[in-house]
Amino acid sequence: MEFTKENMRFYIFTRYQLDESPKLIHETLQTVCGECACSYQTVCGWVKEFNEGDETWFAFFIIPPKRLNRMWVDGQGDRPVVLLPGFQSRKRMFTVSFNYSGPHAVDLLPQNTTMTATLYVQNVLSQVKSAINGQRPKVSTSRTLLRHDNSGPCKARATTQSLRELGIQVFPHPAYSPDLSPCDFWLFPILKDRLAGRKFDRIQDLLKAVNSELRTIPEENYRGVFRKWQIRLKRWIESHLEYFGGL
Repeated sequence: MEFTKENMRFYIFTRYQLDESPKLIHETLQTVCGECACSYQTVCGWVKEFNEGDETWFAFFIIPPKRLNRMWVDGQGDRPVVLLPGFQSRKRMFTVSFNYSGPHAVDLLPQNTTMTATLYVQNVLSQVKSAINGQRPKVSTSRTLLRHDNSGPCKARATTQSLRELGIQVFPHPAYSPDLSPCDFWLFPILKDRLAGRKFDRIQDLLKAVNSELRTIPEENYRGVFRKWQIRLKRWIESHLEYFGGL
């Protein structure tokens, strides 16, 4: 069987999610593919060149979670006023993508719109491409692996065609699995916790706050979430691709 470049990339990232070192992965490829195996430097490079992206709603006022509303009051003091969870605030949809070193693309969707294939290609993928070219100007996007969800815009023909033209490969993501999405189980909850209780009158202020909070997260935390994601993928694989809890 002849291993293509795509086969090797998928194998490298699959084995890396199972906590195999780049050295061991390269040795296995050499055993199977011989002289056709990619170099050790290429294995290390592909391991690092992984990008994560997703979208979420950010409200102009996010109700703080219950744990942040706890306080001691004496018998004579007034009880604090706390908004009920059903409180509705204006909101806008954001898309965020990041890699091991931190955030590299944040996009704000037009008002009263949700994600479409056209917006995804024109706004999100173009920003991802620009960010990658800015970080690695001498390396094409063909060495990039992207993880996004299985929503309609991500699977649309226009999106897959654009990804093919850019040479960006997509890491498979199981349907209905937010527990396996770094944005869903880590980044978005952190951002919304940090923005909770703050009121924004202008969309420019909300966008500035989101960008600011993204950049205050240490680089080692971005690296760490990919390791946590690998552990979650490993547990999912060990469960024979069935649902499991307790993450």
